Amino acid sequence: MATAVDPSLFKDAAVVLATAGVIVPFAKSFKINSVVAFMACGALLGPFGLGGLVSSIPLLRTITVSSPDALAGPAELGVAFLLFVIGLEMSFERLMTMRRLVFGLGLGQVALSAGLIGAVAYMLGQPAAAALIIGFGLALSSTAIVVELLSARRRMTSSAGRASFAVLLCQDIAVIPLLFLISVLGAQNGGSLLAGLAQAGVQAFAAIAGIVVIGRLALRPLFRLVATTDSSESFMAATLLTALGTGLIAATAGLSMGLGAFIAGLLLAETEYRRAIEVTVEPFKSLLIGVFFLTVGMGIDPAQIAAQPFAIIGIAIGLVAAKAAIVFGLSRLFKLSAATAIETAIMIGPGGEFAFVMLNAAAGAKLIGQDAVSLVLAAVSLTMVTLPLCAKMARNLAAKLAKPVALPEEAKILPPDDHANRAIVVGCGRVGRLVGAMLEEHNKPYIAVDSNPTLVASQRRAGRPAFFGDATKPDFLKLCGIDGASALIVTIDTGKAVDEIVRAARALGPDLIIVARARDAGHARHLYELGVNDAVPETIEASLQLSEAALVGLGVPMGLVIASIHERRDVFRRELKPAAAPAPALPRHGRSRRL
Repeated sequence: MATAVDPSLFKDAAVVLATAGVIVPFAKSFKINSVVAFMACGALLGPFGLGGLVSSIPLLRTITVSSPDALAGPAELGVAFLLFVIGLEMSFERLMTMRRLVFGLGLGQVALSAGLIGAVAYMLGQPAAAALIIGFGLALSSTAIVVELLSARRRMTSSAGRASFAVLLCQDIAVIPLLFLISVLGAQNGGSLLAGLAQAGVQAFAAIAGIVVIGRLALRPLFRLVATTDSSESFMAATLLTALGTGLIAATAGLSMGLGAFIAGLLLAETEYRRAIEVTVEPFKSLLIGVFFLTVGMGIDPAQIAAQPFAIIGIAIGLVAAKAAIVFGLSRLFKLSAATAIETAIMIGPGGEFAFVMLNAAAGAKLIGQDAVSLVLAAVSLTMVTLPLCAKMARNLAAKLAKPVALPEEAKILPPDDHANRAIVVGCGRVGRLVGAMLEEHNKPYIAVDSNPTLVASQRRAGRPAFFGDATKPDFLKLCGIDGASALIVTIDTGKAVDEIVRAARALGPDLIIVARARDAGHARHLYELGVNDAVPETIEASLQLSEAALVGLGVPMGLVIASIHERRDVFRRELKPAAAPAPALPRHGRSRRL
């Protein structure tokens, strides 16, 4: 007979999985940052949210977290895995490449921000040790949110993205000695601080040296052995064992688990298994970090915010303003443009997840009063929740401050003003170049236009008729001779820009043949409603090409394959075109099959 299972033992885990697997993806569909979604769910389901109503409404017990302390272990593991991945990404070569920004801009930001914030905390009555920890804790920013926001906008390689990442990298490095400092200060029982630092330093050095020596001797052979088994399960187990094992060794020596995991990541960054390990640990790290932010949200007390709204909002505004001013000044000192400096400053200004780690650790060590910690962390939570809005504001301000890019001479040449019967290809990227090559092969005259001056200059140097300009503007389309054009072929992959170009072109040329690249079937259907003659969805076209290659490879005669692919393409086209007022059909011999 099976043993009876107590559902309450697994209820908290089910709530966490429901948050990660259902609520967060639902929030992301509305473009809500996943970290913000986890924090909001924590605030809603925690003891200060619906969890506080369990005594009145027992049914809420099934959907709330009964004991936030039960999630403390997984949350600490999340921080350890975050530091493990940071260690993996922190190769010596990468640090040397970015050393000017990491150890110049980043270190300056941490030191100046911590000094200023700590001085304010001290003047407001906090003890020196507490003011120091508050200063350093609030000097740190949110790596998790900022990197996600930059990645989502594909801005990691932009000037502001590189500068922000350099500062965050320096902050992540600084977390390790700061956590060590808290453990030392917490261990003091009225004795000499210098003696305590010396004793803890010797202990820490011995533990770290042991981890490094054992790691160098054992890690590479271990992963080499596991890799030879060709077992993904064994590789995953070895990765998790390494991160967790080194963390536990460090914790046993009186250090933080994150420090041990960070050292393990550094050691593995030097091996050939680095990338495979990153891919393996990513799902666990993301889920456990989600648990961490869930517990952060559970610590948000709306009643406290309602009781001290001006103090919390004042701390939040002061924090962002002080850090942003420091980052902006340092960025300009390091010769970054005003646009880059303002965007970096606004992204780095809000607080981050390590403020919770440091201040909660300090509160546990009786270095800071719980009331002060709650007040400060409420303000940090507020700044983190507003980070997506701050990022949008930063991009807009940066765009206004950005200086016009000096155009290459080739990009200053205007399109021919002869209104000849030729095609206009929008986009000089990979797809646009292929379309232009096909038009040349069949002796069809055309011009190509693009808003990227570098691409235009490259194409002109290659002898192709490329011109610089913004095809979303009707005046530029007129300058390109759209009134006499034979067709407009839109090859760019930015959905909003494609829509604007199609609207402008259709308004200028009601009978113009317009062929446009679409992201998917839904976008293609939308383009047909805007009036294109043909829309080519990337996803459908890719599947048709894969099917064609597979069928030919399986021995189906080429003629039958081509006929069936054409028939299937026509079926998709009929399904996507609106039933009423269909776009004018292209002649069959002139129909563009692939862009």
